[in-house]
Amino acid sequence: MSGGGARLNIFPTRMALTNMKIKLKGAVKGHSLLKKKSDALSMKFRTILGKIAECKEAMGHTMRTASFSLATAKWAAHPVDFKSVVVENVDKASFKLKLTSDNVAGVHLPVFEQLNDNSKLPQEMTGLAKGGQQIQSCRNTYITALEGLVQLASLQTAFVTLDHVIRITNRRVNAIEYVVKPKLENTIQYIMTELDEGEREEFYRLKKIQGKKKRDIAQKESDVAAAIAAKPANAKAPNAKASTSNPSNPSTPFAAAKGDFSDLLEATTSSMPPMKPQEAPSILDDTNGDEAPLLSFD
Repeated sequence: MSGGGARLNIFPTRMALTNMKIKLKGAVKGHSLLKKKSDALSMKFRTILGKIAECKEAMGHTMRTASFSLATAKWAAHPVDFKSVVVENVDKASFKLKLTSDNVAGVHLPVFEQLNDNSKLPQEMTGLAKGGQQIQSCRNTYITALEGLVQLASLQTAFVTLDHVIRITNRRVNAIEYVVKPKLENTIQYIMTELDEGEREEFYRLKKIQGKKKRDIAQKESDVAAAIAAKPANAKAPNAKASTSNPSNPSTPFAAAKGDFSDLLEATTSSMPPMKPQEAPSILDDTNGDEAPLLSFD
């Protein structure tokens, strides 16, 4: 088994190699996109962190001013306690918020926006007798502090959300960079090595088959050449045998004995009496059982 490092357990084929290359290409592209997303979120995170520091510093100064303004209003309205009067005059909320979202690299950050108009706030008759100006100044100061708190709440919520998303994104980036990509690369290297080894084995097998075929062809050619070389020597014997059995050749013993055989045949036929048809032996016909006369010699 070839290939080092962690890899996927897969059968090495061309289709598997193509699929692994497609997955590696997708992993590289996903890693690039997640890296860009992480960079964008980190930039926004640092921007929000700077705004939070500025807003907290401003809120400290605003809250000190509001507390001093409240103390001044209480001193100016003394001995009247205007707190109970303000609470009794409130019938509906004078400060309303709207929740919206800001999209940063696909991440929705919550943003709080103010809906009410401070110019249309109801003007109660609080402090009409004494300390009215200080009470109104205290009210405006606390409205400013409330707006700063809303802004700080938006920044703080976006900060927490971005921190969570950045951690997840960085975890995914690291997983792709140090786990997914090396595993896919090792798998591709393993498949390529196995395919190359299979091709070498196939080439060696074809070479062996080709060599065996060449040896068989050479053996057949040598056998045919040996048979052709041995054929003229074997063809001389039938010619000699035919010359001994040819009666037309007067030099053979058969031709020498032809005259004696013909004289013997004539003496035998002359000594035999003539045969008549009725005295000739008969044989039965195989088809109908009738006797068929034999040919007679006169």
